Order: sequence, then structure tokens, then C-alpha cells
Amino acid sequence: MTKSAINPFSGIITSMTFSKHSLVAYKNSPALVIENSPDLQIELEDGKTQRVRSKDIILIHTGPILNFAFLEPQSGDTETAWEILSNETVTLRQLAELAFGEYTPSTAWEAWQLVCDSLYFQGTPDCITACSREEVSKRKDARQIRQSQRVAWTGFLARVANRQVTSEDYPYLAEVEAMALGKAQESRVLRELGRSQNPQNAHSLLLDLGYWNNRFNPYPKRFGVSLSPPVFNLPELPEEDRVDLTHLPAFAIDNAWTTDPDDALSWDGPNRLWVHVADVAAIVSPDSPADLEARNRAASLYLPEMTVPMLPDVARERLALGIGDVSPALSFGMNLNSEGEILEIEVVPSRVRVSRLSYEQAEEMFNDSPFDRLLLLAQKNEARRKRNGAANIELPEVDIRVEDEKVVFHPVHSLRSQMVVREIMLMAGEAVAGYASREGIPFVFSTQDATQIPVLPDGLAGMYALRRFMKPGQLKSLPARHAGMGLDLYTQVTSPIRRYQDLIAHQQLRAHIRGHDLLTSQEMLQRLGAAEAVTSNMRKVERLSNQHWTMVYLSEVPEWHGEGIIVETDGQRCKALIPDIGLEIHLQCQHSLTLNAHVPIVLGGLNIPELRAFLESMVERLELMAAQQ
Repeated sequence: MTKSAINPFSGIITSMTFSKHSLVAYKNSPALVIENSPDLQIELEDGKTQRVRSKDIILIHTGPILNFAFLEPQSGDTETAWEILSNETVTLRQLAELAFGEYTPSTAWEAWQLVCDSLYFQGTPDCITACSREEVSKRKDARQIRQSQRVAWTGFLARVANRQVTSEDYPYLAEVEAMALGKAQESRVLRELGRSQNPQNAHSLLLDLGYWNNRFNPYPKRFGVSLSPPVFNLPELPEEDRVDLTHLPAFAIDNAWTTDPDDALSWDGPNRLWVHVADVAAIVSPDSPADLEARNRAASLYLPEMTVPMLPDVARERLALGIGDVSPALSFGMNLNSEGEILEIEVVPSRVRVSRLSYEQAEEMFNDSPFDRLLLLAQKNEARRKRNGAANIELPEVDIRVEDEKVVFHPVHSLRSQMVVREIMLMAGEAVAGYASREGIPFVFSTQDATQIPVLPDGLAGMYALRRFMKPGQLKSLPARHAGMGLDLYTQVTSPIRRYQDLIAHQQLRAHIRGHDLLTSQEMLQRLGAAEAVTSNMRKVERLSNQHWTMVYLSEVPEWHGEGIIVETDGQRCKALIPDIGLEIHLQCQHSLTLNAHVPIVLGGLNIPELRAFLESMVERLELMAAQQ
């Protein structure tokens, strides 16, 4: 078989013959031609044969060479050859003779390796040139750097294996950290260690090496949620008419640790209820810098270790109710009938004087006026909603907080004061939704479709099952029923410092009251759609952060034991809730456990990066101990 080639000296196309038993290069490895007619067939170093095209191989020496044993390592004077050929063009044969003293299959192959190496020479077997001194110097420097990097990399891997990394290894671990924080899709370190490349494995490695500690919470950064509070100026409150309601006792009832109270309530007997809400829209107008920032954040972020507000601290200082002696508010005055049903509502900018109470403090005041009237009103409203199909889901809840470096679980008790605040804020949302609908104000309504609920078990297991059957809530521009709350109309308006949805509702109400231009329903939905996309990530971060700190707590209390309540069973598998730490777990049981059974639980192990606690039921252990007695 012949191959056309250009003679570099004459420019004339000649014919190259691949004779049998000649030495060729195939994919940078040596090969022997064992057949040249009718097709080219070569033998590789591993003894395998391969059919090839003539353009796939390069002739190194015509041979004959019968096997690879004839290829022996050669020693020569490469640098002298390079010096001599600095201004010349030679063939492979000439290079082999100059560098190694003769032209044999072995020296020809060694010479070709010099060309492939590209340090001193480059080109083709017919046209080889020497690299310039500058090129050789640069390539030597680059190779020295690569060699140093290989040595450093090998040393790093050895220190990783021995769990003895140092500060010099941090640049390598930075890529692992990037993957753990969701900023990178690949990690050379994890790949080299044979670990799957995912955030959980990256997190695990950083813990193993002491680069992170167990307490580091990666989820905000992993999901791109900002932990920096917003910092910008807000305009002063405008000079405007406000209704003076400072003569009415007003109470902001919330958790003891709340720093931004944004709703309060007043009783204006004999049949008038006021709900006062921080008047955020007075200084945060649509599409202002503060509005855009709030939209990008969607809501305040509540983590066990910190709270990141939706608005800057100056908003809390100027607008939160009860922070100063007198607070600006947007107040909803509701006239009620004898059954506590809303007859009419007025919406007014106001001035209010608010006293702050914790839920526990308010709980002690229901024998006094006006708390007795507020309690009766809330009870009537709750009963009305239940008659209207409201779902009553009462599952154990805890607030997880990091206080003085300790993970603390605060049970969310079912207090009457909490019920009062919940019901009266629902009344405000219902009344404003009706007001917006009657006044033709473009608005966003909170809705939820009804669902068919099968017969459910009693107790906590029934509540757990009911939650799974509830359909997700939706935001709509047209009024619609909220089946879960048992309300024909509803909107959220009582937390504009904390939620963008409430803020945009206040902006519409203020524009309507003052006769200013209103946002269209489509504009409101677009703004809330952008905020909802952020909210989804934030709620995920809050949920995962709660789980993270629960794992941290368990890791710091290795002898932990508690009690689980069985809420779902499936043969030998079941689910349990652990009320004390707000954890939902899967258990593998060797015998059937009944729903709502209380089961002692012990900690078997933890995997913090995967948010997995290995918990065991002690039922079988207890039975075994009883049998042994």
C-alpha cells in the first residue's frame, strides 16, 4: 500500500510505501505493519491487531522489525543535536543519526519521541525544525511549574488521607467548599478521592478535615439566599392627615423574642374592632429602591441562628408598632354584629399608642377587659370558620433557636392568646378582601381549593394524614374561596414589614384611599410571582436550616433519647413525630405498631451533611429485657 506525501525539499508529490514489517506510529504508540495488501493491518504493543487507513499511521522506519523486542531504549545527546540544528530543517532519519549516531528502528522511534515531546523539536518525519531558545526556555519553565504542581497535589492527597491538612491546602479545599455551597458542579478533589461529586459529599469531606465544623450551616449560601441585612435609606414619613387613635388601648401580642411587631389590636366597644398594621407603604412606594429590594427578598428570613429582615433596620425603628411612644399605622376598623360577624370596614392611616405583650403575658389577662371580649370574639370566629369547613390541623411545633451558642427548642404551646391573635388577624384579612372586592381595587387574594377528605384516624395520626390531603394555596387576582381556612374571601395584610405580599396589598390600599394610580391585577401578580420564586427558596432554606441545627443538637447530646408518636404505618415500616425536637422520622419495626402509640426512641448515629439521624425504637429492646426477666 502506498501513501502520497510532499517532499519538503522539492515540493513534488511522491509515493510512500508502508512495507511489511515496517515500524509506524499509531495514536502516538509504536505499531508494526503485518499486512499491506489488500488492506493495512498493524500489530499493537499488547499483541492485538488493528485494520487502519494509511492516513491513520506515520512511517517511522521501513524495518524490517519482526517484534517489539527489537525496540530498545536509546541514549544520546539531545541538546547537542538541538544546538547544531538550530537553523536547519531535517528529516527523522537525519535527527536520529545526529542525536543517536545511527538510524535504526530504535533510534528512529527515540527521535520521533523527541519530536512528539515538542521541547526541542517539532514537525513531521519529513520536516523537523528545532525550537528557538526562547520557546525551549518557556516550555522548561512551564514543565517545572507543572512538576511542582504535581508534587504539591500528591502531597495534598497524602495529607487528606491522613486527615492532616494545613493552611497551604486551603486553595485545594476552596473548590470542595464551592461544591458544598452549590457554586460548582465538579470537584477534582472528590473525583481523585473516588467520591461522588455532590454537595453532601463535599460537606462531609470538609467536616472530616476540620475545614468546617458541625455547626456551619451551608444552606443559605447553597440556595443563594442573602444573609446580609438590606442597607439603604428610607424617606421620612410624609406629612398627611392621620386619624388619632391614641386614646384606644392597643396591644401587639407576639413571641417574646420578636423585634419587629407589625400588628396590634384594639377593642372599641360595644361592637367595633380595630386591627392596626405598621404603615410600611407610607414610605415604601411601588418600584422604589426599597420596594425592589423587598421584592428581591420576598420576606424576612428566620433561621435558628439569625434573622435577616426584608427591610432595613430603619424601617423597624420608624414603623414597628410599640417601638416608639406613638406609631404610624394603617388601621382597619370593623363593625361587628352580635355574633361577631363583620358588617362593614373602614381603612384609615392612623396614629396609635401600642403596648407590647408576649403570648405568655397576654394569657394571664383574659379575665380583664378588653381581653375577655377579644377572647369571646376569637372563639366565635373560630367556630364560624369550622362550620364553614375550615381544616383544623394541630401538629406539634417547636421554634428552634441558637441562644448563647446552645441549640434550644421552644415548644409552640396552644395558648388562648395565640388563638386570639390568629383569629383576629384572619378577620382583618377577610374584611380587607371583601373591601377590595366591593371597591373594585385590583388585588391579590389568597385561595385554596377544597378537596375530598376520606375518613381519617383519630389523634395526631389523623392530623398528619389530613395535612397530606390539603391542596396547596394559590394567589389569584379574582376573589375565591380559601377552603382550608373556611373563608369565602381572604388576603394577607397584617405583616408588611415581614412579607412582600402584605406590603404590596398596603400599597394598593393607600393608593386607593389617597386617590392615586393603582397597580393593575396583572402588575401585582407579576410582582408577587417574582417574590414567590424567591420565597420558595427561602422556605426551603428555613426548613433545611432547622433540620441542620436539630442534627447539631443531637451530635452534641450523644446520649439523647426521647419519645416518638406513630403517625403512619406500612407493614414493618412506620413514621413517627418527635414533638420535643420537631423531627419526623422513619422507623423499621419488627412488629406492628399502632397509630398514635408513644414509642421510646434512642439515637443510633448521625450524618449531618445528609441531614439524617439514625434513630431506633426501643420497643423491641424493652420486650427483650422483659422476656429475660
